Amino acid sequence: MSKALAGYRILDFTHVQSGPTCTQLLAWFGADVIKVERAGEGDATRGQLRDIPGADSLYFTMLNHNKRSITIDTKKPAGKEVLETLIKTCDVLVENFAPGALDRMGFTWERINALNPKMVVASVKGFGPGRYEDCKVYENVAQCAGGAASTTGFEDGPPLVTGAQIGDSGTGLHLALGILAALLQRHTTGRGQKVLAPMQDAVLNLCRVKLRDQQRLERTGTLHEFPQYPDGQFGDSVPRAGNASGGGQPGSILKCKGWETDPNAYIYFITQAAVWPAVCKVIGEEGWITDEAFATPQARLLHLKPIFKRIEKWTMTKDKIEAMEILNGYDIPCGPILSMKEIAADESLRASGTIVEVDHPVRGKYLSVGNPIKMSDSPTEVTRSPLLGEHTVEVLEQLGYSGAQIAALRAERVI
Repeated sequence: MSKALAGYRILDFTHVQSGPTCTQLLAWFGADVIKVERAGEGDATRGQLRDIPGADSLYFTMLNHNKRSITIDTKKPAGKEVLETLIKTCDVLVENFAPGALDRMGFTWERINALNPKMVVASVKGFGPGRYEDCKVYENVAQCAGGAASTTGFEDGPPLVTGAQIGDSGTGLHLALGILAALLQRHTTGRGQKVLAPMQDAVLNLCRVKLRDQQRLERTGTLHEFPQYPDGQFGDSVPRAGNASGGGQPGSILKCKGWETDPNAYIYFITQAAVWPAVCKVIGEEGWITDEAFATPQARLLHLKPIFKRIEKWTMTKDKIEAMEILNGYDIPCGPILSMKEIAADESLRASGTIVEVDHPVRGKYLSVGNPIKMSDSPTEVTRSPLLGEHTVEVLEQLGYSGAQIAALRAERVI
């Protein structure tokens, strides 16, 4: 069965996480992704957070599946010639260098466009045009600058970053979408274009509901679904809301049986209006169904803390899976707090390809995250990440280089 992006060739100048997330997605969809690395060094993550001496780290392997690796010294004239040949034959160049790095290499947008007018040049940067566009950004910086940290955590604590990599991997996802849109538009225009995904912008896009809440707060002075309501104080910006859902359906994380010793013995419980009578029956508070203080969603907003405290008395008598099974029988929205250990062992996630086991020639078998996007006519086969420079000769031969030319490049230490 053919792959969705079969026939497209991606020149991958990315490293660490944001860019490799993007190019790995394209590779999973069937594109030929050629990762360009420095000879002897490669992507910095090959050696970061190593758990096995001499083997590529999990940080690298889990972000570079289904790719080919070549090593080129692009500072040397012969290396620049190889790169020019690649640009002429590829559809997309993806990079997440520091601002201006590609220009300093001699490959400005104008130069690339002259070599291949159809090429899409896609970039991850920390900030878009403006006062901060030359600043270097990492994951947690993006979360802070994009509005996530100021709205995460509890009201009596400091801002918090989330364990989800919304700055790096979140931006990579946005960039992949931009690339696909540019390739579609190329069918109409015949031209490539620049695609930019600033990390701050991507994080803000994922925090759009908080920008919604900022405007609501400015208009009304309060946010009824936040835990500060009704007896707390609101300032002039969206506060941290703890584990409240921040939406139209009040929710909270509640203790389950075993919480004293298990840090993940909790469940997320949502008191959706449509199932409120069922909630009352499950916890043994049928009188709340008709009680004026609890009968309507608006009335319940004044009593959310005691409501969830009473629900928690019930959840503490069940383990989180037992509670979820009971609640699902009533269509009450809920979900257990799953640890990474539990997720790694989840048979359904393995069956769906969301968790995959990969065999690596140096590190052996390891678990990784598979393609989160499932396509009926383009199933993803997750293959291992490449060894450093593993495909250099193969790619050069496909570009038309002879054995003698490749030997000369090796002698000059270009590859």
